[in-house]
Amino acid sequence: MTDSLLGLTLERSALAHADRLALRGEDLELTYRELLSRARSLAARLRAAGVAQDDTVMVKVSNHPLDFVAFLAIWLAAGVVVPVHRSAPPGVVEGLQAKAQCRHGVDLLSDDGSGAGITLLGGPDPSPERRTMLRGAALVIFTSGSTGLPKGVVLGHEAFAGKLAQNQKLLGLTADDVTLLVLNNTFSFGLWMALLALNQGGSVVTRAKFSPLQFIDTLIAERVTRTGVVPTMVRATFASLTADEIERARQRLCREGSLRDMVIGGEPLGAALSVQLRSFIAPAGLHDVYGLTETSTSDFVLEPTAYPAHPATIGLPAPGVRFRIANDSGADCPVGAAGELQLQTPYLMAGYLGDEDLTQAAFVDGWFRTGDLASRDADGFVTIVGRLKELIVRGGNKITPLEVEHALCACPGVASAMAVGLPDPVLGQRIHALLIPKAGQALVAETIRAGLARSLEKFKQPDACYVGTELPTGRTGKLDRGQLQAWLRSGTHPLLPGWTPPGEAQTPTP
Repeated sequence: MTDSLLGLTLERSALAHADRLALRGEDLELTYRELLSRARSLAARLRAAGVAQDDTVMVKVSNHPLDFVAFLAIWLAAGVVVPVHRSAPPGVVEGLQAKAQCRHGVDLLSDDGSGAGITLLGGPDPSPERRTMLRGAALVIFTSGSTGLPKGVVLGHEAFAGKLAQNQKLLGLTADDVTLLVLNNTFSFGLWMALLALNQGGSVVTRAKFSPLQFIDTLIAERVTRTGVVPTMVRATFASLTADEIERARQRLCREGSLRDMVIGGEPLGAALSVQLRSFIAPAGLHDVYGLTETSTSDFVLEPTAYPAHPATIGLPAPGVRFRIANDSGADCPVGAAGELQLQTPYLMAGYLGDEDLTQAAFVDGWFRTGDLASRDADGFVTIVGRLKELIVRGGNKITPLEVEHALCACPGVASAMAVGLPDPVLGQRIHALLIPKAGQALVAETIRAGLARSLEKFKQPDACYVGTELPTGRTGKLDRGQLQAWLRSGTHPLLPGWTPPGEAQTPTP
């Protein structure tokens, strides 16, 4: 089908690189010839099972090579891929199915050759409105909603393929590249990293779960040239190693010398972590990308050459992407002022599946609302300063969690931190923070308080600090503030010994 652009592109790559290694997992490797042969066979079975053009097909995935066989097969059958992680609880899967209304499901890890890999899910025939939204669609990616319910982002073949082409111009992958996939392949970031490599005839090494030590070992053992990560993975890696272990790992990477480029995105990197990571992977370059599932990701890029002059930014907009920063009245903010970052892009979603009202609310005057607070400098470089819905309002003062977290992470012994607001009868909200200590180090309340005194006004300092072993993350690996709020309400984490709150008398009147 000519509409299945992602499938046709990957099929052409498989034909051109038939004998090269396409995918290597922990229990299976596939050449491009094997990838295409299996996908064509599955596509024929899907058509025989009744999959029609633009039908949504739920695919169980876990970064296994066979997952990509399923993706290609569904596209060759002109269907729409709906990836759902194999570990998702039944209640979650039911909720996603209620949105996606898939009539068929695929799980190739359950396929014994008898056809068991394809199941009938019983979804209804699509309504005319759903058919219209799904016309030419490649993917339905579920992303977290502000209400806690998932949003099914419909991405078209042309939009996602167009973004892949732009990312290829940026990164310049070749058939000799080895890409390590530790990003979840239900996540648009993980999908484009893998597809970009496969479209060039490169090899993709997949890992089902992220493990800091395994990550470093795999980079070296597989002679990985490219990889993509989210900051949470980097924080976890550095938090699990002592300073000496980090230095030894850095030296191993440097001696091996295969890593040429790392792409990071999904959440703000932060100044301190950026410095540490760039030093760790040098001389490899770091591309810091910002984007949303709704815009096919990678809307802004801070390239390695631009980092020294603009270290705290997300860089400049990618080709074809226009932006504005708007205040509460909808007017453009001047240079240096914070407002909502809004985008116009040719790589935009078709909408939220089954949520027409939500789709309309995502736009204002033709601009897509990111929900992120940002500012720009005189050179057009953009800095993310927080999320509109995550602002903590303490005593009438608006505080971004990022500002608090960056200050905490600069304190001795703190590997990572997350701040949230919890209800308070006097101040409206108080600031609560979870701190993760560096490996082998203890957190000292007095030392942290002294560090914050040098970088934060007192009304921005946490009212309560807790100690944990990891920050809460959602299914895509991004930080999950809602989960932290639930943790803290349940009392599962101990307070940092010796911590005293900054005091209500120190809170200024707005």
